Amino acid sequence: MLRFKRSFAGLLALIVIPTFALAADAFLDPKTAGPDFAVQGEYVGTIGANAKVGAQVVALGGGRFDAVIYTNGLPGAGWDGKSKIHLHGDTQESVAHLKGKNFDGTIRDGLFSGTAEDGVKFELKKVERTSPTLGATPPPGGIVLFDGKDTNAWQVGVLEEGSLLGVPAITKQPFEDFLLHIEFRTPFMPRARGQGRGNSGVYLADQYEVQVLDSFGLEGLDNECGGIYKAAKPLVNMCFPPLAWQTYDIDFRTARFAPDGKTKKENASVTVRHNGVPIQYNLELKSATPGGHRSDEHPGAIFLQNHGNPVRFRNIWLVPR
Repeated sequence: MLRFKRSFAGLLALIVIPTFALAADAFLDPKTAGPDFAVQGEYVGTIGANAKVGAQVVALGGGRFDAVIYTNGLPGAGWDGKSKIHLHGDTQESVAHLKGKNFDGTIRDGLFSGTAEDGVKFELKKVERTSPTLGATPPPGGIVLFDGKDTNAWQVGVLEEGSLLGVPAITKQPFEDFLLHIEFRTPFMPRARGQGRGNSGVYLADQYEVQVLDSFGLEGLDNECGGIYKAAKPLVNMCFPPLAWQTYDIDFRTARFAPDGKTKKENASVTVRHNGVPIQYNLELKSATPGGHRSDEHPGAIFLQNHGNPVRFRNIWLVPR
């Protein structure tokens, strides 16, 4: 995680960091993302007579792909949380061909089909899921932090692509207990791996990080999308494919201190819903996580981290508790 000094000069320096220069092969438009982008994504269908399965296909660049087959459906939509099979493959004569334990299939024109053990056939169609809270509007008493028009609520923050918020960004106002709604989009970076692939973070009170990362199809660790960095992995990896708009709905309660302001009486806690699915539930935050500007655990700003990748945000609002 990157750590920045909180001086005024340091904040100004954040504005001019050339994120595009730091992110090789970072595509922001599906029209220019190449043929691999059309193959990667989520698929749902059946195997055998009527057994439901889901698949996530991850582009690795140069016509290569990984895929994960999930029993009973996709994560958050039927998967049992246990059974999955990994496939690997590449593009042969303009068709993606993937193989794994007992599975052999091809992807063409949005259809993933082939055979499994004992020649049992499977057929899955490409789908595009949408978060049920995408486009949510603030209730009465809500504070609009970003609606695509300006960055007036942010001491650091720059408009990108006309109406999106780029990184880094730090609110002018500190907050204590709140419900935060925020929408984000990771870039398509097929040749990048791990922490170099769509990396950012939503820092609560400028010190507890809810990780933002293109971890589509990965295991779901504490340093992947939805993880509380260095503290807790998500209950389920609900990461959508890159360039899909995703949502966090975060219920945060700051730490409680004695009147002296130094003796902590209660830890901070957080509940996170990623694309509508609970992935952290009433989790105690025993200490600040790395990468924020502070670690005193008192109320603070919302900080959106710059990690050198062109991650974008929109529709950000907060309801004080």
